[in-house]
Amino acid sequence: MKDSKTNAIVYCEGAFNTPNGKTAHGLVRFTNRYNIVGVIDSRYAGRDAGEVLDGTANAVPVYESVGEAVKTANGNVTHLIVGLAPDGGRLVSAAREDIEIALEMGLNVDSGLHDFLSEDPRLATAAAKRGVEIRDVRRSPGRDSLHFFTGEIENVKAFRIAVLGTDSAVGKRTTAWKVVEGFEAAGHRAEMIGTGQTAWFQGARYGIMMDALVNDFLTGEIENAVVSAWKEQHPDVIVIEGQGSMLNPAYPGGYEILAAARPDVVVLQHAPARRDYDGFPGYAIHPLPRQIAAVEVIGGKPVVAVTINHEDIAREEIARVCDVIERTTGLPTVDVLTQGAKRLTDVLIGHMPNRPSEARLP
Repeated sequence: MKDSKTNAIVYCEGAFNTPNGKTAHGLVRFTNRYNIVGVIDSRYAGRDAGEVLDGTANAVPVYESVGEAVKTANGNVTHLIVGLAPDGGRLVSAAREDIEIALEMGLNVDSGLHDFLSEDPRLATAAAKRGVEIRDVRRSPGRDSLHFFTGEIENVKAFRIAVLGTDSAVGKRTTAWKVVEGFEAAGHRAEMIGTGQTAWFQGARYGIMMDALVNDFLTGEIENAVVSAWKEQHPDVIVIEGQGSMLNPAYPGGYEILAAARPDVVVLQHAPARRDYDGFPGYAIHPLPRQIAAVEVIGGKPVVAVTINHEDIAREEIARVCDVIERTTGLPTVDVLTQGAKRLTDVLIGHMPNRPSEARLP
């Protein structure tokens, strides 16, 4: 996949560095599928995307408009990725106009929205005129190719970790990738199971898009992704990206992952500064201990660590916040983006059954 990377610009007008920009955030941090050469959000034009997002420059510029980005790239870009993740996955008209401009300028468009852009007559016409493609990656496979749960998950011998969350857009996928990286750095083969469009954009080899599937096949598709990763790669560890949260009123994800992937342990991602569920003022986030209890009662396996999203927390306060959570819950608590994933990885390795005394990789 790394050998076939294509140069891409990420469209995130008005949403970069907000929860609705989480797809763009993942791509700015890393992707094995594309080479990201710019982000579009006029609010941050002229700045470095990595510096805006994480305080560390990564040579990905932010542009004012599609036209500026394409002209600056000077013909060295072939794709525009829709980096927006709005509630309900629907695109506003102004964004459609920008995407039409991109198509008219000869860019292919990849989108992970529920709104299938290839079905928009104006966009489809613009793509056909320039001979470029609109790819709706959230489109579900045909039902005749979907899997029903079989119980074959019981044959998977890899140590399975689910990274669930207390809310949507809280950083579950980013932490899941950090866990994968941590295990690989420790000498263990690890595989990521993506469950949303951003993980696909980042190059996850195995996964599904949970919210695009018919419910009857959801657990079967989760099981099939995990089983396929095990059969084809034989990893020591399989990390499953969570979706939504157990108690979010609009995105109550997690039940099917616990039921079908049958993880050995759970890491719970939390945003301590949030008071209400993402996008739903007045719907207070359930207390962290109750969230932990819900996961453990339903899944029957332990939450072994808490990881935090440091949004709206001053950098100098992150360690103190982690310490408070750790004392309250009795669980190791880490911010993997500012503190790294080694401590979390060490905790998880400690839960591996029959863990080897030495790394398995040659």
